[in-house]
Amino acid sequence: MAEKEIGRVTHYFSRISVAGIKLTDTLCEGDTIHIVGQTTDFTQEVRSMELDNEPITEGQPDQEIGLKVHERVRSKDRVYKVE
Repeated sequence: MAEKEIGRVTHYFSRISVAGIKLTDTLCEGDTIHIVGQTTDFTQEVRSMELDNEPITEGQPDQEIGLKVHERVRSKDRVYKVE
């Protein structure tokens, strides 16, 4: 499957398992993403996103969103959309 880089992890909030991601492309609820870093490598479906503590269904380029993740991520991990 083809993958396209759509952003980078900027923060990780371990108590609530949420990653702060700075987007470079659009991301929609239901998309499948692949997060890769030095010690990170997993795929998941996007189910819960927020912008300024409000739920959203689509993130736009240059937005920094909060995304519920299944595993621990680290700052500078790359986020790819699986197409």
